[in-house]
Amino acid sequence: MNFAESPRVIVALDFPDANQALALLPRLNPRACRVKIGKELFVRAGPAIVEACVNRGFDVFLDLKFHDIPNTVAAACRAATELGVWMVNVHASGGRAMMEAAAEAVRLPAATAHPPKLIAVTVLTSSGPEVLEETGADTDVNRQVQRLTRLALDAGLDGVVCSAQEAPRIRRELGDMPLLVTPGIRPAGSAADDQQRILTPEQAVRAGADYLVIGRPITRAHDPAAALEAINAELSGL
Repeated sequence: MNFAESPRVIVALDFPDANQALALLPRLNPRACRVKIGKELFVRAGPAIVEACVNRGFDVFLDLKFHDIPNTVAAACRAATELGVWMVNVHASGGRAMMEAAAEAVRLPAATAHPPKLIAVTVLTSSGPEVLEETGADTDVNRQVQRLTRLALDAGLDGVVCSAQEAPRIRRELGDMPLLVTPGIRPAGSAADDQQRILTPEQAVRAGADYLVIGRPITRAHDPAAALEAINAELSGL
């Protein structure tokens, strides 16, 4: 994948208010990255921040991880589609019926001529074996990721969010079909922060990742554009 044609990097706009997010956008090139809007920013700024990013030419990954009864999730996904987002996600642990309803909702002709990518969260990159154990998942992380990935694909989704460390196994067992979106990416020398299962951008792509979610190493850099350019240069030959 050539990042100039289809950027791999998704910059996480993990800011507490819209002003900080909007101040960053002019320092980024929408042809060199996409952007992710998560829960805190969306709750504080609402749909207006999504529309502002779209109007500036950015593809938006709306990362709200919907998990509810099928009708509620379908309605939320339909609303996200009408905002013009490029990608939206749900929790795979919501089950087959919920994901099928979400997939049907984003692909309704009345919603948009260009439906967003719909992906599912498998196991959060901040979670380890102890979290699975205390929540009753009697398996290890890799098996749970594989199980939920297969379920998401069977339900008609485009792919999953997973750790780049789990990507090689998904590729071996499921091939190129699922889109793999990988958070927990840290350029060499960056702090791990609150992530446990992390890789560098190059390692993640070589492992099979399609898109890389990167936040603080870009958003907190002295020169965010230069930080993004360095990552894209690292990926340009892959």
